[in-house]
Amino acid sequence: MSIIKHGRPMLKGTLIARRNRFLADVELDEGNKLTVACANTGSMKTCNEPGRPVIISDSEKPERKYRYTWEMIQMGKTWVNVNTGIPNGTVRQFVEADAIAELTGYPFIRNEVKYGREGRSRIDLLLTNTPPEKKRKKDPDPAPRCKPSSRPDCYVEVKNTSMRADKHSVFPDSITERGQKHLEEMMWLVREQGMRAAMIYFCGRTDTEAFRPAEEIDKRYAQLFREAVKAGVQVIPLQVKFTPKQLELVRVLPVDI
Repeated sequence: MSIIKHGRPMLKGTLIARRNRFLADVELDEGNKLTVACANTGSMKTCNEPGRPVIISDSEKPERKYRYTWEMIQMGKTWVNVNTGIPNGTVRQFVEADAIAELTGYPFIRNEVKYGREGRSRIDLLLTNTPPEKKRKKDPDPAPRCKPSSRPDCYVEVKNTSMRADKHSVFPDSITERGQKHLEEMMWLVREQGMRAAMIYFCGRTDTEAFRPAEEIDKRYAQLFREAVKAGVQVIPLQVKFTPKQLELVRVLPVDI
């Protein structure tokens, strides 16, 4: 399954302004003005232009201080995903549907598993042959998705990628020490632990032709990215098409080192 329907009601409007890292002001098509939650705390370069059409979702929870969430913005002919809460769950659904060829063949998928040199980092997805421990003895054994393979466990880190530079989707859009650490941890997994490691760059726009690290923004990240590729960390940039009704996995973008 490479097409996923949005689970919440979607409303169209126009971006008035991004108020701060966490909030944006939007005017709905019918004229109402709302302050909505913004899950993307990054710079949002190339997808943060006042006057552009936007889509917001309705949580249908009136008790929430900010009931609505900014989901996407239209830049040119493409909708761009700006909700950083979307990629992890979406990538898991793609993996479960065997829509990502590089990540097939693992019986079990786990979320937010501790790992790393100090054991304090958490990986977004762990693809493994080993079933998770049951919380209670009487719980049923988890059902495997497929037969176990001989491959080592695969640790998958997911990065929302909304920025465009010419023909490229690029990451990051601001200096990220956290992202640098993730690359170092992934290299440690491959070199020292003999595991597989994959970086998923979730490129939620269709107006790019390839992916590269944003060296003009974070030189250290770009350097570590190239080291990680040489070390054997797999890079999988997923181009995902967003519309007000659904999202669709389009292809894996080529990588320019």
